[in-house]
Amino acid sequence: MPTYAVTGATGRLGRLVIDQLLDTGVLATDIAAIVRTPEKAADLAARGVEIRKATYDDPSTLPGAVAGVRRLLLISGDTPGQRVAQHTAVIDAAKLAGVERLIYTSILNADTTTNPLAPEHKATEEVLATSGLAYTVLRNSWYTENYTDQLPQYLKSGTILGATGGSKVSAATRADYARAAVAALTREEDGNAVYELGGTAFTFDELADAVTEVTGTTVVHQDLSAAELAATLEGVGLDAGTAGFVAALDHSIAIGELVTDSDDLSRLIGRPSTPLRDAIRAAQA
Repeated sequence: MPTYAVTGATGRLGRLVIDQLLDTGVLATDIAAIVRTPEKAADLAARGVEIRKATYDDPSTLPGAVAGVRRLLLISGDTPGQRVAQHTAVIDAAKLAGVERLIYTSILNADTTTNPLAPEHKATEEVLATSGLAYTVLRNSWYTENYTDQLPQYLKSGTILGATGGSKVSAATRADYARAAVAALTREEDGNAVYELGGTAFTFDELADAVTEVTGTTVVHQDLSAAELAATLEGVGLDAGTAGFVAALDHSIAIGELVTDSDDLSRLIGRPSTPLRDAIRAAQA
């Protein structure tokens, strides 16, 4: 039976976790990839990873998916309004299967932040706390890819729009968070653990400077109010709800909710987080 299982294993984070488990010397036969569409995991199967089909939306598929697993990484779902029920179904299945430890990807400062993504993470953490399972919560800040994925747009427009008020965000690369998840899966932990994870913090001015330096194309940061940002996004085609949501995320940065002075990430991965300029270079390549 596999020792480790990863939900959402064909997603960008899940694939990195499995890759890094293999890179650390974990046998492929000790890993189960829990996926909605097994065909998308053919490459993992070819490497010897066991593929188990299950979906968060169908609780009946979950007990078999986690059967025999000692340690389970629950990568949070991506469907707003449904995450708590989905995550609870996985937690219940893990408890029924006798999983020794469940690792969950949450959000930075989940218990105090007003970030609009946080309520479902906080509620999931509360379910975990009363489940009786041993657990580790990885409270991830923003992905650096939230910005580097927009590099073509930045270079085309010459502008990074934001409503962060000059505040910093402790972003880290998806690969860094995956390495932290691997550490949490494979390390021995006494009791339950909560880690606040984030990379070296930067402002949007510093982001613009880094993009300019790495690419040779001048990019500047234009700071707006949350209302101005929402209106601008609507002007380029976003619906009002989505535009307001994006502006609310930036407001969360503006009031300091996505920055941390915790060194949990570097301690878990055994090195400093990936520098911003390195992430930009990788995105440019």
